[in-house]
Amino acid sequence: MKCPFCSSLNNKVIDSRLSQEDSIVRRRRACEACGKRFTTYEQVEETFPLVIKKDGRREPYDRNKVIAGLQKATEKRPISVETIGKAVSDIEGEILDKGEKEVASHWIGELVMNKLKVLDEVAYVRFASVYRSFKDVGEFVTLIKNRNRL
Repeated sequence: MKCPFCSSLNNKVIDSRLSQEDSIVRRRRACEACGKRFTTYEQVEETFPLVIKKDGRREPYDRNKVIAGLQKATEKRPISVETIGKAVSDIEGEILDKGEKEVASHWIGELVMNKLKVLDEVAYVRFASVYRSFKDVGEFVTLIKNRNRL
């Protein structure tokens, strides 16, 4: 590891700790050349599948899109940032557990809807109304009546 202060490659680890649900290792290091201390974080690099969009395009999975969708749906609702972060982690776990190289965007949308259904019914209906792009009020009413069966 290169020292951020003097660029020396000679340093030693003083302390290591697990953080953020035991998925990241925090290492406190001391540079042997200049004596300054710095912190590094180490985590497993996970490879997410490509997302197949409705029009057939393929693009890399983007965590920020999932977060943005959840934040928009839960706006002005009593849902904490930590809860949204946990929901995103759960969704990503399901995506990785599938073990595919490509997944359909609508499948990810369904994962988000299922998570919102458990977290907050209003947020669920908000997300579903945009995600499913209803053609009329009847489709929307049907969703609300059948929300416990989905």
